[in-house]
Amino acid sequence: MNKVEEFEELRPLLFSIAYRILGSVGEAEDAVQEAWLRFDGSEARVASAKAFLSATVTRIAIDVLRSARVRREEYVGPWLPEPLLGDPYQDPARSAELADSVSTAALLLLERLSPLERSVFVLREVFGFGFDEVAASVGRSEAACRQLLVRARRHMRAGRPRFEADRRERQELATRFFDALKGGDVDGLRNLPAADVHLIGDSGGKAPRLARTVHGPGNVSRLLASVFPLMARVDVTFEPHEINGRPGAIFHDREGRVLHTLTLEVLADRIQTIHSVINPDELAHLGPVADAWAVDRELKRTRGRAR
Repeated sequence: MNKVEEFEELRPLLFSIAYRILGSVGEAEDAVQEAWLRFDGSEARVASAKAFLSATVTRIAIDVLRSARVRREEYVGPWLPEPLLGDPYQDPARSAELADSVSTAALLLLERLSPLERSVFVLREVFGFGFDEVAASVGRSEAACRQLLVRARRHMRAGRPRFEADRRERQELATRFFDALKGGDVDGLRNLPAADVHLIGDSGGKAPRLARTVHGPGNVSRLLASVFPLMARVDVTFEPHEINGRPGAIFHDREGRVLHTLTLEVLADRIQTIHSVINPDELAHLGPVADAWAVDRELKRTRGRAR
């Protein structure tokens, strides 16, 4: 194969590595493009395109993450990873690791790690790279990478919930949730979340947020049941869609533009967390983005007329 063919064959893997390190679709795509430019511009013979490109995209992602950390400290309100509708890289031998590591909950846990810990964990635990490959990718010795992995595993285990629901159980609960949401059924919504459920909204200060963080099934169900029937009255629609490997939905305005996403994290047989992303910068990769402020003004007028 020529360089273009080798790169295109590896592109899904490179994107999946970069996205897990960065939590951003746009930044991951930029990192992959930069890796291609370095690969294409390299005059030295590359023994393994996979080894070269994986190491290159990892180093680029680490540098980007270090600067992103500073921006996220100044972020308005809670920051959530950009919604990912489908992981382009598939490996049947590691399907469980791949699916689990792309969830919003897992990506938020990865945020607690240092850039090096995060990269080592992603390469070794998620993609099964050998320690020699991991060491070459992050520019540390194998011994140092083993220590980084020990610390990363400890942090991830400490934050990971027990008794996660399987795919079928998650989907059944999500169907009930979105049916109740569509009908504004407060009681139906109240019966689905866990006792310590919380709803987290990410607007980045660039759109009216559904909420920053709301705790408890009563508060969460009342908020949802008060907002979403009104949205239907201003022609906001939603389509259920798997997001970051979890049940969710994409909401559109009357012109079909993306308004926001909603994703459910299910623990045992209850909804543990609801993530809402409405920041237009984090939705642009999904299609044309709605004017959330205009929708919000129309919602307020509709609410006023209803009183």
